[in-house]
Amino acid sequence: MATQQRVPAVDRLAEVFTSTRCHSIALVNGLSDADATVQSMPDASPAKWHLAHTTWFFETFVLRDHAANYRVFDPAYHYLFNSYYDGEGGRHARSRRGMLTRPSLDEILAYRAHVDAALAHIPDAARDLVELGCQHEAQHQELLVTDILHLFAQNPLMPAYRNNIAQQSQPQPLKWIKSQSGLVEIGHEGGDFAFDCEGPRHRVVIEPHTIASRLVSNAEWREFMTDGGYSRPEYWLSDGWAWRLSEGITAPLYWQGDQTFGLTGLQPIDWNAPVVHVSHYEADAFARWADARLPTEFEWEAAVGLEGITHMFDTAWQWTSSAFLPYPRFRASPGTVGEYNGKFMSGQMVLRGSSHATPQWTARPTVRNFFPPTARWQFSGLRLARDL
Repeated sequence: MATQQRVPAVDRLAEVFTSTRCHSIALVNGLSDADATVQSMPDASPAKWHLAHTTWFFETFVLRDHAANYRVFDPAYHYLFNSYYDGEGGRHARSRRGMLTRPSLDEILAYRAHVDAALAHIPDAARDLVELGCQHEAQHQELLVTDILHLFAQNPLMPAYRNNIAQQSQPQPLKWIKSQSGLVEIGHEGGDFAFDCEGPRHRVVIEPHTIASRLVSNAEWREFMTDGGYSRPEYWLSDGWAWRLSEGITAPLYWQGDQTFGLTGLQPIDWNAPVVHVSHYEADAFARWADARLPTEFEWEAAVGLEGITHMFDTAWQWTSSAFLPYPRFRASPGTVGEYNGKFMSGQMVLRGSSHATPQWTARPTVRNFFPPTARWQFSGLRLARDL
């Protein structure tokens, strides 16, 4: 699992690149070509596609533009494995990625080896792009895991992806911690890597509030369900209630009675563990039921490091009440790579922290993950806040 990956603090970009690329291969170890090809829904991508797209990123933005005499592995791959970069031209439809029975998984692995060999010596002018590519691939590593989980959940055999993943339990009682308020600085300070949307650093006013010491647990979510939380519209946003009715949502994704399907297959629910695989709409409804609210992303960031606060990282992404919008003075990165975050600043909600599937060398307090409010297949949970 991704939690086993660690990258040295020393600035050795070649080692970071090698470690990142090897970890992606480790994630598909044991998958068949069919496992790596099938697409379970339009929002998910096949494992094979994740492996190819992250390689396409290095080939396109680093080798093509900065490596003299580089030989493209296969010109057709530029169309097949572009994701959403309009500046790079056309692309295969996202919803039809699972139709790519060819190239095979072995051919994709050969593509990766070709690009890795060409990047044995990183061009000085492209070092920032290589670092961005490694961070980009780390994001796809988590997506690869969550997409495989969603795929395997559609199989009546309910196969396990791995057999040695520890449960993320949190038996301690919930406490309310008074957090920072007033004028607070938010955002990345610079000096090391950050995505463009993590800055510029700026000041925000935070009203007095408390924040929960831990994440909402499965047991607490069960109480919400028992009390009719999924059938009481007074707790739900209008769009969320319409979505719940149209999709027939009555429990977190993958719950089956007192069992849940996870990376280790179908297992009894650990009631002390944080609830995961809930949408923003569900998280918001739960918070209203609990006479609380979701924290803003600024409240969440300001709480990092407070005494008594646990599970800010490594366990589950945490929904906030904040829409994914640009910070003051935000400017997207120049060129086509500037499409990476800025073009998605509409209709998305911010999650903070990281999950147990996140490569932890990429986790930092300023990271802004984002998904539509209906998204459930990520390891997404929640932490509550209350006004003072």
